[in-house]
Amino acid sequence: MSHATASGVGLMAFWADIDPDYVLRYQQWHNCEHIPERVSIPGFREGRRYRTISDAPHFLMFYETDATSVLASAAYMAALNTPTDWTREALTHFRNPVRSIYTRLAAAGQAGPFTSPYVVSLRFDLPEGGEDDYAGAWIAAVGQSHGVSRARLWRADAAVSNIATSERKIYGGGPGKQAYLALIELELPPDQLPDPVAAGDAACAVRRADEERGSYWLEIAHRSPTAHNDGN
Repeated sequence: MSHATASGVGLMAFWADIDPDYVLRYQQWHNCEHIPERVSIPGFREGRRYRTISDAPHFLMFYETDATSVLASAAYMAALNTPTDWTREALTHFRNPVRSIYTRLAAAGQAGPFTSPYVVSLRFDLPEGGEDDYAGAWIAAVGQSHGVSRARLWRADAAVSNIATSERKIYGGGPGKQAYLALIELELPPDQLPDPVAAGDAACAVRRADEERGSYWLEIAHRSPTAHNDGN
């Protein structure tokens, strides 16, 4: 298991529903223009999109970066403030959008040779003093649960999450209310595996609040050709 410093790996995670009659066009935009554009920005490692297999928001999109500071960089801000015509169109079809910026706190397990086909997203708050337990015993137990390839714990960066941009004005959303995010990558569908969250809870007495959970399957992933990957 590895622990990250405050300047550790960054993540932009975006949950949203899409107008049903626009889903195919949205996928075309995201696959063919938007993810390639984003992973070409210096410091971006990878972009993925997952589709719900639960009652969660329809899509989970996220980008991993070398550091959280990349998500406030001049290059990224320029992209957010000069959206393409296709991006402007696509963002008008987002519903119930939640977009947050995170710093990685801890990781357990290793990324496999292929992008994980399934992921569980768990957003939550913790009582004061609970972070160390979750970055230690909890995430370690989750990562050791059968069928989990990798589990990572993230803390929201409120300052970067709340930066106003031209894109945000179009889709009209903001950051999520919870301070923490766990992304749990699975080798099989969640209903075919023991619950990894329950494994974490059995190893840690600290209890979460304001929990929101979703399960997703992979639609697409693009990596930057120059990306660094630390395996965590």
